[in-house]
This record gives sequence, structure tokens and C-alpha cells, in this order.
Amino acid sequence: MSVANKTISNKKLHDGMIKSKKTRVGDWTIAIVCFFLMLLCLLPMLHVLACSLSSADALVRNEVFIWPKGWNIEAYRTVLTTEKYVRSLGWTAILTVGCTLLSITLTICAAYPLTYTNLKGGRFINFIILFTMYFSAGTIPSYLLLSKMNMLNTPYALIFPNCISVFNVIIMRSFFYGVPDSLREAAEIDGAGPIRVLIRVYLPLSLPVIATLSLFYAVGRWNGFSDALMYLKTADSEKFWPIQLLLYNVIKNSTQTSEQAAQEGFFANGVSKTIQMATVMFATVPILLVYPWLQRYFVTGVTIGAVKG
Repeated sequence: MSVANKTISNKKLHDGMIKSKKTRVGDWTIAIVCFFLMLLCLLPMLHVLACSLSSADALVRNEVFIWPKGWNIEAYRTVLTTEKYVRSLGWTAILTVGCTLLSITLTICAAYPLTYTNLKGGRFINFIILFTMYFSAGTIPSYLLLSKMNMLNTPYALIFPNCISVFNVIIMRSFFYGVPDSLREAAEIDGAGPIRVLIRVYLPLSLPVIATLSLFYAVGRWNGFSDALMYLKTADSEKFWPIQLLLYNVIKNSTQTSEQAAQEGFFANGVSKTIQMATVMFATVPILLVYPWLQRYFVTGVTIGAVKG
């Protein structure tokens, strides 16, 4: 009997060693794949950084790959001392923070009432909200609407049209569904009204989804380009250009003649590639710095909001 037990034990140990080896091989395979994916993401960024810190001669000779040649910070000095760039960066930061606060507030206000089962017309409201996610009027009706409301060439055209996302409302609502009803009932027994229940019960428990959706809104607004390109057309609206639209015009201007550039108010000799790359860095790095602060909330917020309800 003891010999049989020993044989079985040895077999289990052998199988465990085989599984352990397979697990290690799988882990190494995943690690290698992730490493190469990381390189694919980092190499373009490193190339842009190297170009922004290199001399113009090195760029002309195509000598720059991921390490700067002929170190030069004039491009960054130009961006930081030129009023147009500084104003655009500051305005984009203010716009991103303001729109994110407005959007997350509206999202909470839209999602919270839908958690009440006794809400009159709740099913119809849910249907209308969901309907707008799949069917929208389109670009031309939106443009005509903003024109009728005298919002073209104003900062309001960048704030209100995209101030709330139906997808994010659904995620927030699903997260609220996951909050135990007993907590709300206990607060209501203590005399708390709907607003106080929201502030004291739901919001403290919803930090992961709030952080995640705030990141979605902030990234979307910081990278917003098409709405500014369509709605800000006049010379007076140039002061409301976000950094992405300014970068677009900087790159477009680099292909124009020096006379055309001077007429449009850009640098008389065109914009060098180093300034383009420095502008790209200023347009990319700030929003990337937000991710480490919200990373611990990101996965939790998305998964919980996705599976509840």
C-alpha cells in the first residue's frame, strides 16, 4: 500500500513539474510579447524626443533615430517663449480640466436617478439614452445647430457638444447598480434625501469608476481636434485653438512657402522639424503623466462598471 502511495505521489510531483515548466514557458512568452509591444509604443515617442533635441543639420541628414545628434534645446525654448504656443497650452489645460469636471458631474447626475426602480418613465428614459448612442444626427446637423445658437468660433463649441458620453453614463449607472440597496435604505431611514444619499453613500464608493471616466473625458478633450477644426474658423477664434489644432497648423505650415507663412502669421522662414517635434512632445507628455495617478483605479472602474446590472 505504501509503495502504491509513493508511486502516486511521485507521479503527481512529476506532473506538477511539467505544469510548472509549461507555466514558466507561457510566462516568458507573454513577457517577451509584452516587451516587443512596449518597444512598438516607445520607439516612436523616443524618435520624436530625439528629433526635438537634435540640431537641424542632423535632421536634414537623417542621422537621428532614438538618440539626439547635435544636442539643441532651441525648439523647446521657442515653444516656451512664443505667445501662441504658451497660450494654446494653457488654454488646453484649462479646457481639459473644466470639461472633465463638467462631464463627470453631468454623467453622475444622469446615471444616479436611473438606479431608482420607482422612477417614473425610467424605462423610456433608458431607451432614449441608449438610442442616442447608436443613432445620431451627424456632423452637418450639429454644425447647423451650433450656428443657429451662435456658438461657432466661441469656446462653447468645444465644451457643450461633447460634454457627456452615453457610454460613460451606462458604465456609471452599472456601477451604481452594484452598490448594495441596504446602504441606501439605511441612509433613508436616518432621514437622508436622494442628494445626500448620493454624496454620502454613492460617491465615496464610486471613486474607481469616477477616476476611470474622468480619465476618458480628459484624454478625449486633450486630444480633441476635429471639433476645433470644424467650429473655429475665423481669425478671432485663433485664441481658442487647443494644442492639437495648433500642432496641425504648425505641421501644415511647414509645407508652405515663407511668403505664405508670413501672411498667415507664422514664422517667416517656415517651421522647422525640431519645433514640430517639440510641439508634439508638449501635446503628448502632459496627458501621459495623468495615467500613473489613475492606474490603480482604471481596471477596477472598467470591469465593475461593465459586469454589474
